[in-house]
Amino acid sequence: MFVFSNLLVAIAKILDIALSLYMWIIIGRAVISWVSPDPFNPIVRFLHSVTEPVLYPIRRRLPINIGGLDFSPIIAILAIIFLQSFLVKTLYQIAARLAT
Repeated sequence: MFVFSNLLVAIAKILDIALSLYMWIIIGRAVISWVSPDPFNPIVRFLHSVTEPVLYPIRRRLPINIGGLDFSPIIAILAIIFLQSFLVKTLYQIAARLAT
């Protein structure tokens, strides 16, 4: 059972790192949106292509007029924090119980 326990720990660590990295990518996109970036810049294109599949559905479900502010990055970051607090910690706890 220790092999499955170690597998769950590895999955939890990779998931935690991936979620943290994606959260920083969303923050980077939000910061870049405060200025008028060049839409042909490769970094701007990367940030838009990576974050738009997550932010667009959130934006579509939000009320249209919220004072011109885009709250979808905040909601996405809160969802990432929830996944890190719930899913990653649950995987760690399951792995710990399997190890004993």
